[in-house]
Amino acid sequence: MFGVAHIINLAHTAFYVVAAYGIWFFAQELGLSPIASIAITVPTVTLLGLLSYRFLLDRVRQHAQAVLLITIALAIVFQEVLLALFGSHLHISPPLIAGSTTISGVTITYQQLLILGIVVVVMVGLWLFLSKTRLGTAIRATANDAEVANLMGISVPKTLLITMGIGTFLAAVAAVSMTSVWVFFPFAWMAPLTMVLAIVVLGGLGSLKGSIIGAFIMALVQTLVVFLLPTQNYMQIAFALLAMVIVLSVRPGGLFGIVFEEERL
Repeated sequence: MFGVAHIINLAHTAFYVVAAYGIWFFAQELGLSPIASIAITVPTVTLLGLLSYRFLLDRVRQHAQAVLLITIALAIVFQEVLLALFGSHLHISPPLIAGSTTISGVTITYQQLLILGIVVVVMVGLWLFLSKTRLGTAIRATANDAEVANLMGISVPKTLLITMGIGTFLAAVAAVSMTSVWVFFPFAWMAPLTMVLAIVVLGGLGSLKGSIIGAFIMALVQTLVVFLLPTQNYMQIAFALLAMVIVLSVRPGGLFGIVFEEERL
């Protein structure tokens, strides 16, 4: 979303929490099957993201400060609505696949393996979409130069709207994966937002490949802290952010970002 529309969406993890609540509500409160709950929630949250962009962000997307303020306000609105509807209780959904297995002495649930599979499918699918389809080409062209893309007949506003929809769709898919292994509540969007921003900055703003590698690095650091320093496992996020600081001190633009040279006075 930043690479194409230059939008830093601070409400991204709030959409994730909204999707988590949607899946839980339809499955646990209304008694629908998990598949039906997912089939209802994911398109609904994607539509919510499209409407948010169309009526809130589209007119101010060139003003970074306004975008930041609007998206953080939107996240707080979602938070308060969820708080009013469901209270501050902790929730978790049952796993889509029950059971576990042991690999090299480590117990791994089938739900965690499913999450890994979903990640691979989504990332490969997104790569194929961006590289092999006309719409994906339009998105990449808009990211490279919106003015030239417009001259070539690409509808830039439509492309930006679709990009926002894809981003929100991915947030909803993440909720599909994580609602059974991660406790959620109305304020749960705050903690992952810090890590999401750190990952994107570490990988380089606007780089999809950088975000994937940055996420792997941050997760690896946290896992090593848990295994090597079990009594200090509460420090895992601090060590992950320290890894980000170290990388940025060497590469200010991130692993695959672009450093813009500015004239110094």
